Amino acid sequence: MNGDSRVMEFFPRSYTREQSQSMASTIRRGLERLGYGWWAVQVRDGPSFAGVICLQEVPFQAHFTPAREIGWRLAFETWGKGYATEGARAALDFAFRQLHWDRIVAMTAETNQRSQRVMERLGMRRNASDDFDHPRIEAGHRLRRHVLYRISSQAYEQSELWKAGPPG
Repeated sequence: MNGDSRVMEFFPRSYTREQSQSMASTIRRGLERLGYGWWAVQVRDGPSFAGVICLQEVPFQAHFTPAREIGWRLAFETWGKGYATEGARAALDFAFRQLHWDRIVAMTAETNQRSQRVMERLGMRRNASDDFDHPRIEAGHRLRRHVLYRISSQAYEQSELWKAGPPG
């Protein structure tokens, strides 16, 4: 998945199998230590590994940090089936109901309309004045400009997603 140019279109680089396996070990340790992190997505009657959904501390400094973020990356074959929204909704629900977080951000390259639509379906909102140049992407790179979406626990608790109860 991390080597698929379609999946990695909005990331500054792709990863080799070896790099992905090394990252998976680090991710697994973090999940065990914190109780949240990067979860593998499995699809009933589908591929055993369809992607990842994550909750994590934003790993860089910006005008909106410290902050916690939600993110997703799914295999191309699973796109357009609602898995990103479903998985992210479960992660948001966990963050607000179980971890009692106050707010969560999500970010993506300005040109990534698909992820922005997921953020909007989750009830996250963008204020263009929060958009930023990603500090881990070099100046002049086509993906440097990022949009920032936010949702507070209060906004989530007032949403239809909260009223529907925990997913699953």
